[in-house]
Amino acid sequence: MFLSSRRQLARCVLACAMVLSASAHGQSAPAAADSEFEQARDAALAHQQAGPRDISLGDQARIALPAGYAFIPKAEASRLMQAMGNRVGDGFYGLIIGDRLDGFVSVRFDSAGYIKDDDARDWDADALLKNLKEGTEEANKDRHARGMPEFVVEGWVEKPAYDAATHRLVWSASTHDKDAASGRAQGVNYNTYLLGRDGYLSLNLVTELATVEKEKPAARELLAAASFIDGKRYADFNASTDKVAEYGLAALVGGIAAKKLGLLAMAGVFLAKAWKLIAVAVIALGAGAKKIFGDRDKA
Repeated sequence: MFLSSRRQLARCVLACAMVLSASAHGQSAPAAADSEFEQARDAALAHQQAGPRDISLGDQARIALPAGYAFIPKAEASRLMQAMGNRVGDGFYGLIIGDRLDGFVSVRFDSAGYIKDDDARDWDADALLKNLKEGTEEANKDRHARGMPEFVVEGWVEKPAYDAATHRLVWSASTHDKDAASGRAQGVNYNTYLLGRDGYLSLNLVTELATVEKEKPAARELLAAASFIDGKRYADFNASTDKVAEYGLAALVGGIAAKKLGLLAMAGVFLAKAWKLIAVAVIALGAGAKKIFGDRDKA
């Protein structure tokens, strides 16, 4: 009974994702892409690690994953992202899904070096937004050359806020595909960062503008659950030996961010919708699993 229900749900998720993806791009997805998506999704679900548990993030950090969430490891998460048209890049650790998320959270570490946070004291939100828009337009040239969607930054979903005591940065901007049909839901990257000695950890929520407000507490909960291990914390920085980043904190909101802004948004709104079905129905957290899949013992 459990397997039958899961297969039915898998077909529904696949159909939903492919129909919405084809609608967004104005063409049908190849059968081979359908098959790869289905296999990648099943592998991701088979290897998900449900909280509460400690998740090791390489030799840099860890996350005390709370109950109600599940972590999909790097190999399976990378395959799934690639099947949906996304490049994950270096430093990618995996994905987090959960029953409080309509979208998903991408977890990665960037070994940029120690990022000085002095400029956070003099931030001008309007200037940062202007830089983000200009940087996005510049990055669009590369996307256009690669045949990727180009993006427009609309405005702040949440203005940049940095906590100097915890070294956490949070910000979000609304974006849309330049070629998106009128009335199509807007995607959002809700960006959360934790600074460390050798770089920064990012836990970025990919979701929709319509749902991001109710998902913000979950994204912040996951950020608070992340920490660098001893020797890798921001306070462990050694000016005599350690690498210092070539840019300051504002670059994570401006030029550097602009280059990466479209990376996860390429998945489109269909990706967030597909993940909602997975997170609610397949993650099998608590009593919800029995309601959907039935009692495994009886099966």
